[in-house]
Amino acid sequence: MKRLPALPFLIILCLIAPILFAQKGGGGGNQNQNQNQNQNQGQNGQASPTPSVLPMWVCNMPAGAYIVALRSVVSISTQQYLIDGHTQVTELDIDTTGCALARFYYLEPNTPSNTPLGIGSGTIGTAQQLLQQGADATNQDVWQKVIKNYPMTTHAKTIEYRVQDKTTLTAIQTSLQTAWQNNVNTTFTPPAAAN
Repeated sequence: MKRLPALPFLIILCLIAPILFAQKGGGGGNQNQNQNQNQNQGQNGQASPTPSVLPMWVCNMPAGAYIVALRSVVSISTQQYLIDGHTQVTELDIDTTGCALARFYYLEPNTPSNTPLGIGSGTIGTAQQLLQQGADATNQDVWQKVIKNYPMTTHAKTIEYRVQDKTTLTAIQTSLQTAWQNNVNTTFTPPAAAN
């Protein structure tokens, strides 16, 4: 009687054992599936549908729409700063797991109380109104257009929207923050964009 070498026999046994074990334990997948179905059952005992909709936040702006999956939002931040000492920027930044940063901002003239030339906020406000009237007459929405100064500020990988007032900026932040905290689909349209 011939003996089989022990080493090849052990190798074959080691290769076949996981296959045999997987077939025997194959019911484990069904058991997990049954547990998941039991967890998805509502109070009345009927299975509730598995959510297939990815919660999104949609912001419809006059210059376009910003849409982001809420699970991709990493942080929401606001800040104020001056540009060239004469323009104050109030900015809302939305950082996501993607490579683009969303910026919503409001620009206003920086009007210090003691101006050397005696130009007060009333004068600047009047100038701003005249510019807006001129823009309205020519159907140009200059106050809602993003300002970029190439090549100084390319804003690569930045999605930018300019808003017409701080109230709108605050409303955008509140809408996103509420949607993010509650993980619910939300669509926000600023009042000026709805018209």
